[in-house]
Amino acid sequence: MNIIQEITDLEVGNVLSDVNLKEYTTYQLEGKALGIVYPKDTEGLIILLKYLRENHIKHKILGKGSNLIFSKDYYDGILIKLDSLDELEIKGNTVRVGAGYSLIKLSNRLSRLGYTGMEFATGIPGTVGGAVFMNAGAYKSDIGYILKSVKVLNPRYRVVEMTNFEMDFHYRTSFLQKHPDYICLEATFLLKKGNSEEIMQLIEDRKKRRMETQPLEFPSAGSVFRNPEGDYAGRLIEEIGYKGHSIGDALVSEKHANFIINKGHAKGEDIKKLILDIQEKVKEKYGVELKIEQEFVE
Repeated sequence: MNIIQEITDLEVGNVLSDVNLKEYTTYQLEGKALGIVYPKDTEGLIILLKYLRENHIKHKILGKGSNLIFSKDYYDGILIKLDSLDELEIKGNTVRVGAGYSLIKLSNRLSRLGYTGMEFATGIPGTVGGAVFMNAGAYKSDIGYILKSVKVLNPRYRVVEMTNFEMDFHYRTSFLQKHPDYICLEATFLLKKGNSEEIMQLIEDRKKRRMETQPLEFPSAGSVFRNPEGDYAGRLIEEIGYKGHSIGDALVSEKHANFIINKGHAKGEDIKKLILDIQEKVKEKYGVELKIEQEFVE
């Protein structure tokens, strides 16, 4: 069966074959995937999912790839990009936005318009859908604080609306992570009006601080581990002597030990080995089980 040709014949959207994964993750890892599909709309997504599921073909929704590690050199399945779901509507303090919209673009745009509540997201490189899925956050705030509701595609291919409460948001997790057959299509946020100059100054100050303390000049996926209660993952990694430690071109940053960077040609398996090694060494020395923020994709 020629999967790529059969998907192309479905006419659900743009189809790319034998894609270079380096272009689709913030780690910029070496590797390839069987194909990527950009559904043109929700109907196209439904037709595609039915085909993939009925034929037992591996598949995954991919946002900006800002929290993913493809563990192998080849992903023998179909990646789905919801870039076409990018409609934005602002009415009063309510913001309705498609899952494929860039989170950085959205938060910066709203901040410049004088809306407050999304400042924390101006440095998070993902899509709205990915942010809802992960309950992305920073600076003691996250998506769960500002989200009103979400439109999802459920396993029966029906579009339903879920409330903030039903999304079961907790630290870096949500209902969607525990129910991967539900797909975020659209989010509605409830924000407040503030002083745009003060908001933009806060964002600029935080950006400067990130530049000074994080290795943003190298490909990475942000923080590798969640901070354990009352402590910092970066401190524990430093204490085991792993700052600057590397496997292949995967390196624990000298600037911030809770970041792993790609020095040039890192492979997913190198990063995975390094993460699991750190986890094991920290547990051996401190009895602390560091929780991984990033997701391994086999």
